[in-house]
Amino acid sequence: MKNTAMTGLLALVCALPVAWAADTPSNMGPNAQEHMVAARAAMAAKNWTKAIAELNAAVKTEPRNADAHNLLGYSHRKQARPDLAKAFEHYKLALQIDPGHKGAHEYIGEAYLMDKRPADAEKHLAELARICGNQTCEEYADLAKAIAAYKARAPG
Repeated sequence: MKNTAMTGLLALVCALPVAWAADTPSNMGPNAQEHMVAARAAMAAKNWTKAIAELNAAVKTEPRNADAHNLLGYSHRKQARPDLAKAFEHYKLALQIDPGHKGAHEYIGEAYLMDKRPADAEKHLAELARICGNQTCEEYADLAKAIAAYKARAPG
């Protein structure tokens, strides 16, 4: 009788951690890719606060994600009250991680135009020409158009 009770107690004690572990999710939260998907949806809705929160979560999960840093820079720049300091910080991180990141070159160039620094924007345009191997890639064309529009608005 004592042996049966002891065996039952031992079985119960051994089963408890397994039952608890089975109820504990192995992934405590969404991964960086899920945050990126949510961020892109927020960006499409122009919900920059949500986009920034999702992208910060993605960067926390994957600190060397150049795309997340690039989109963080973009989201900081596109807010009603742009935070260019934060935008530059994340564009520069994206470019440190991936020096050939075409989107980051385009967007940092646009940020330089917002900061009235067209010469710096033109450096990134030249870099895009080098990376793309031509002047027809979308990022080059978009930044070239933005620079031309900036110059057309600039006095004298």
